[in-house]
Amino acid sequence: MTDVIELRDLRVSAVIGVLREERDRAQPLSFDLDLERPFEAAAINDDLAVTTNYAEVLALTARVAREGSFFLLETLAYRVAHEILAVDAAIEAVTVAVRKLRPPVPEDVATVGVRCTLRRA
Repeated sequence: MTDVIELRDLRVSAVIGVLREERDRAQPLSFDLDLERPFEAAAINDDLAVTTNYAEVLALTARVAREGSFFLLETLAYRVAHEILAVDAAIEAVTVAVRKLRPPVPEDVATVGVRCTLRRA
């Protein structure tokens, strides 16, 4: 299967991290999502009803990030991936990448992040 819905650079502010300064206020995150699912029928028929509505996936991702209070990016990435797989049985696999846009480290680094891929069994 080669069909992939790509969602890039979703910006969300959320509480995440282990440092006190990270627990006291939300910080900016960026998400990239790849949803592997067939969408030939949607393409042929130009029909949203037979594909995944990416607006719903974006809203779900933002909600999980904002409503959670995670210590690890890894936990957030897997939580989002599990929720996305639960929303549409046609999604065969999902890759979630999440990055802190202003990581609280002394080194000069643009972002820090993680990426996970979950596939249906």
